Amino acid sequence: MADTWKALAAEKKNRQKEAIPQQWLIDAPGDEVLDVTGVPEACGLLSELEVEITNTGVGVLLERLARGVWSSVAVTTAFYKRAIVAQQVTNCLTEIFVDQALARAAELDEHLKSTGKIVGPMHGLPISLKDQISMKGLETTMGYTSWIGKYAERNAVLVDILLRAGAVPFVRTNIPQTLMWGETLNHIFGRTVNPFNRALTSGGSSGGEGALIALKGSPLGVGSDIGGSIRIPSGFCGLYGLRPSYGRVPYAGAANSMEGQDSIHSVLGPMSASVSGVRVFMQAVAAGAPWRYDPLAVRQKWDERAYGLEEHGGGGRMCFGIMWDDGVVVPHPPITRGLEITRKALVAAGHEVIDWQPLKHAEIEVAVAGIWNAGCGQDFRNATAATGEPIISSMLPSAPEGVPAEEDHPGSSAWELWQLQRQKRDLRQAYLDHWEKTKSDTHTGRPVDAIIAPIAPYAAPPHGMNRYTAYTSVWNGLDYPAMTFPVSSVDPAIDSTRPAHSFLGKHDESNYKLYDPKTFENAPVGLQLVGRTLEEEAVIGMTEVVDAAIKKFLGAEGTLPDLKPRM
Repeated sequence: MADTWKALAAEKKNRQKEAIPQQWLIDAPGDEVLDVTGVPEACGLLSELEVEITNTGVGVLLERLARGVWSSVAVTTAFYKRAIVAQQVTNCLTEIFVDQALARAAELDEHLKSTGKIVGPMHGLPISLKDQISMKGLETTMGYTSWIGKYAERNAVLVDILLRAGAVPFVRTNIPQTLMWGETLNHIFGRTVNPFNRALTSGGSSGGEGALIALKGSPLGVGSDIGGSIRIPSGFCGLYGLRPSYGRVPYAGAANSMEGQDSIHSVLGPMSASVSGVRVFMQAVAAGAPWRYDPLAVRQKWDERAYGLEEHGGGGRMCFGIMWDDGVVVPHPPITRGLEITRKALVAAGHEVIDWQPLKHAEIEVAVAGIWNAGCGQDFRNATAATGEPIISSMLPSAPEGVPAEEDHPGSSAWELWQLQRQKRDLRQAYLDHWEKTKSDTHTGRPVDAIIAPIAPYAAPPHGMNRYTAYTSVWNGLDYPAMTFPVSSVDPAIDSTRPAHSFLGKHDESNYKLYDPKTFENAPVGLQLVGRTLEEEAVIGMTEVVDAAIKKFLGAEGTLPDLKPRM
């Protein structure tokens, strides 16, 4: 059995290579080239029209597809070619099924031609899916060699909804073994790297989506998030990504790790290079009535009034709370600069900004980790037992390729788990009360409208170094929807190392020592906007307000402002 998993992985990887049209292979740059974001347009594979198509935002794409200006076959082909280029420079894909996707696109084109009507709100739009979202007839390995050869007998509910909406699923993307990593590496497909700097991680566990969409190899993708797995790769790759509340997007039929753990739900959500992509996805999913097909999906239609920020002053004057740190780890200079830019932009746009005081974030993180650890060790062992595949315990490039888990969590008794869940419930109540009390701190007559916070205490770090995910997982424990948005990128000329501060603890000290401006050069700097449970429409609307304010502010400045980091 010792070599079973290696043979299976090699065979599967070979089948993946054979699925790539040979005419789409390029002369890829060597490993010494770190920034590969210019490769898709410089390699010569895409035509001038295909470059234009793949540089077009989701809203405009859909409008041109609906009018027949661009056919779905042309759009799908353009994004497929760019996705294959992205694969060659970042290793972001798992399942490649060109003929199936183009056949679907041709059917949609014929329907539009013969009826004059679109199939649905996502008519003809290619969409990428994380490799846990099952599609009938395809393997869903989810990074486990033991799952190679297991073909899905039906689609995940979300896939059926997307198909009814007119979308064209066209690739599936890479993930880490077990899914429970903020980076992307498994024994089958290997490591996915960051296209802005390949010495850095693309994040995880939706890291394949992050790298693919950052290279504009997909206009819209679907990731999952149980502790930051949409927001981390979105932030590390300069994208917009939404972590919805539990049940807002159907999960039924998708593969997952730790199934049966239903205290902190994994959720599916959109990732896109354009903010319109996030909105279009959520509107289309809600219109598909997912509660009719998934018993855990909440019955909540798209609320246009909430999107119009009816409960937030109509968006005219809002109060945002900025969380400079979580009381455990102080962010690196580029992240603080991103927060400063956002604060100045919002003030310039006429909004109020106050400091957000984090409440018991360390306690929330302990409860979240305890719930996961209650049975994860046994879950991972069960998933890998059939082939003897080692459980990956480190994302470091220098780590052995497959070693026993460093920490084999013994699990918890049912009673011990109940206590953790009770603690989480009480912390959610405390945080709700804490948020409500901010009404006395604002000048709007309302509590803080949204929190703006780091996604991580750093931009995309070197491989193996994304070891602190509490900036995202805390909101999973509270079940607050959160959406990422890009702000800037690491510039060594601006983001110099600052003097050591009084460290908050060992994690803070190690994070401080991790920072070197040259190491993080060119890594995107993103933040997240956090709202209240089941407030997805308002979170999207407020993110659009913040995004527009930042773009206007930076445009007026001409260059990135030289802001002194807060201490």
